Amino acid sequence: MNEQSAPPEGTTMELTKHEHPAFMDPETIPWTPWVMPGTHYRLMTVDVRSGGFTLFLKVDPGADAPPHGHIGAVEGVILEGGFAYDDDAGSKGDYICEKAAAIHQPVSPDGCIMFAIVHGPLVGYNEDGSIAGIIDAKAMYEMATAAGVAGHIRADFG
Repeated sequence: MNEQSAPPEGTTMELTKHEHPAFMDPETIPWTPWVMPGTHYRLMTVDVRSGGFTLFLKVDPGADAPPHGHIGAVEGVILEGGFAYDDDAGSKGDYICEKAAAIHQPVSPDGCIMFAIVHGPLVGYNEDGSIAGIIDAKAMYEMATAAGVAGHIRADFG
């Protein structure tokens, strides 16, 4: 630690004690059907302040995704398979950063699995452009709780 970031002389620093384990094996969480047919998720955590969430997402081969939008950015890494937005395609090992306010419609003919950090709610659209639904941290937490796959998540939406 350099001198500029050292705590003031005479103070002590306490290391954080985790109330629950910081590490977990995502394979212990079963794939659970998500909001679009042909998609499944493993919810890892939720952010009650931003409405965002972190998850693993599995898309079945040929699943048709409707257009969706982002209130916040979405970052991810493709772990298997791939998907594309028009001529912008990603495959295994690629990092993706979708900017806030993006509206697009992914295609994944062969399916994919990705790890994603969603920095705010997602908005799903109907074919006529009307809002079909909004998925935020609370909706994800409630969905995972109802499916019995949220026991590892600590969230207070009070």
